[in-house]
Amino acid sequence: MANKNDNNKATSKQEFIFQKKNYLFMFIGLAFITIGFILMSGGGSDDPNVFNPEIYNFRRIRLAPTLVLIGLGIEVYAILLNPKKKN
Repeated sequence: MANKNDNNKATSKQEFIFQKKNYLFMFIGLAFITIGFILMSGGGSDDPNVFNPEIYNFRRIRLAPTLVLIGLGIEVYAILLNPKKKN
């Protein structure tokens, strides 16, 4: 009877869906996305009648969206990664 209780305790131990490696890649992807959105922000004008050409610079048009897309790719990789798989 005591043996049965020990088995229930061992089988009721909860495991996370993802492993440490998955969460590491998720945080890296989240950092890329956050940096991309930070780089995308700003460049506006306080006066709506004044056009500010800063919104069309390289950082906001090319670099920031690229970082966001790379971050999303890393997130997909982190979800699909199986760290238990052996080579």
